Amino acid sequence: MKPQSFRQGLLATALLTVLAGPAMAADQTRTQDQTRSQDQTQIRDQDIYGHSLMTVQERNEYRNKMRAAKSLEERERIRKEHHEQMKARAKERGMKLPDEPPAGRGPGSGMGPGGGMGPGGRR
Repeated sequence: MKPQSFRQGLLATALLTVLAGPAMAADQTRTQDQTRSQDQTQIRDQDIYGHSLMTVQERNEYRNKMRAAKSLEERERIRKEHHEQMKARAKERGMKLPDEPPAGRGPGSGMGPGGGMGPGGRR
């Protein structure tokens, strides 16, 4: 390869790297944000009050309702309605559920978006 062709190729590669860098970083940030958002909306079975009294379909429907809620107040209303339904279902089956779900579990009981120890928060 001729020295001039080599330099031109090297220059072109460097230029592409400089131009593509910010776009690649933006894509990576966008992917991280989507993953974080999915993690925050993940509702595990054990986080659903009375989950053992529900079918898989009912748990999925509950998750979808909670995700679709537009406000904290709407989520709280859905949660309270669900709580009463599960208490009634347990009573019908001769079971007793605690009056309140365990503290610190389930959506809305944690720190919410942005809570916790973010990057650099470890000691």
